[in-house]
Amino acid sequence: MKTESPEQTAATMPTPTSVSSFVHPTNILVPLDFSEISLKALQYAVPFARQYGAKLTLVHVVDLPLYVESPIPTRFGPEEIAEIKKRVADTCAPRIPEELTVETVIRQGGVFETILEVARETSANLIITTTHGRTGLSHLVLGSTAEDLVRRADCPVLVIHEREREFV
Repeated sequence: MKTESPEQTAATMPTPTSVSSFVHPTNILVPLDFSEISLKALQYAVPFARQYGAKLTLVHVVDLPLYVESPIPTRFGPEEIAEIKKRVADTCAPRIPEELTVETVIRQGGVFETILEVARETSANLIITTTHGRTGLSHLVLGSTAEDLVRRADCPVLVIHEREREFV
């Protein structure tokens, strides 16, 4: 049996700063794709934000197509971004109390990579996302953004399953 010295144990323990930033999140990132299941993540994020006085960062990623006819992918202009921000606001406003601070980020790119990029840029210290819980062939074909986030995010990730029993 291998034992660790006190120095090794202390080095692997979370620092008080990292523990307090999770216990008291200041910026909660919520990826949204306008599906009912993604709105379930918002249902969890609002009470966390209210309890800790945290900002909500809502991120919507327009996925790049797998096949593009032109060699240069089409980028969204200011009008398209404004339209998507309005859709986010219209969809989320009834679910978010006015006293909460909300930032909306619209990006185009690979979903998983872009969510991580926005999390780093905004210093998110908690990500709340949802999963369909696919297995087998559908998991292989569609992948799992939630699983990728859990594996690679620099902060804690709370994953809400589509069929979870609600506790908020």
